[in-house]
Amino acid sequence: MDWLFFFESSIAGLATGAIYSLVALGFVIIYKATRVINFAIGEIMMISAYLFLTFAGILEWHPLIALPLAMLGGGLLGSVTEKLIIRPMLGESPISVVMVTIGLSSILVGAAQIIWGPGPRILPDFLPRAPIFIGELYVSSKIAYSALIAIGLLVCYLIYFRFSRGGVALRATASDQAAAFSMGISVPKVFNYAWFFGSMAAALAGVLVAASGGLSPYSGSMALSILVVVIFGGLDSLTGALVGGLLVGWLETMTGAFLGGEYKMLTIFTLLTFVLVLKPYGLFGTKEIERL
Repeated sequence: MDWLFFFESSIAGLATGAIYSLVALGFVIIYKATRVINFAIGEIMMISAYLFLTFAGILEWHPLIALPLAMLGGGLLGSVTEKLIIRPMLGESPISVVMVTIGLSSILVGAAQIIWGPGPRILPDFLPRAPIFIGELYVSSKIAYSALIAIGLLVCYLIYFRFSRGGVALRATASDQAAAFSMGISVPKVFNYAWFFGSMAAALAGVLVAASGGLSPYSGSMALSILVVVIFGGLDSLTGALVGGLLVGWLETMTGAFLGGEYKMLTIFTLLTFVLVLKPYGLFGTKEIERL
């Protein structure tokens, strides 16, 4: 075995997994607070990347301005979605809410085609291009810096949700909405915050993915891999989002490197099947999770 190639592929896989973990964290934050499975999160990623393209490419604003604005746009899209679409659905069957998010994803794809066109686009370069070597190991600069940015936001989110009042309110609402309300926590506001912060995490990931792989109205389809991550780790587990993202990213990259790209989804879904047979609630998920 070519161990140099193995370790280079492993580093690339873990870096990809860090971005997966970021999206999965956004997915879990929304589900943990509101018990809504957001199938439109991939399209929120895609729209946010188009916003970055507009700010940095068309308007030619500095990336340090365009990137936060794109993240804010993604967060606001999630916030508006919760307030105008999801909140009126409270009390409806879970499958009805899921179908609404699926419908929203189709609407966002159509909107992207109308506004930015159906063809693929390339984002302006905003990541350093200098090659990175760890000893003799080569690491793509775009992948490495994307992973570092993703890890930075992951750490900020984990610190915020662990130590801030907002994080305490989120955990309280996730544990018992009635008890949280009786303690003076505004549950609707927590719901909205969860969609805002979850979508903002996905927005950053969308820009980072598009920076390496290009952008099109159908770029949100990568959320299928993210869904595997969150089911694998546990729909309501932040730890599961982190561990699952790293593992799925590593396994997907290694499968593509050694077996070929056509085997990546086969390997991922085979692993998912085994995990769900042994632990239907995921590796770190709560056993009481309702299955659709």
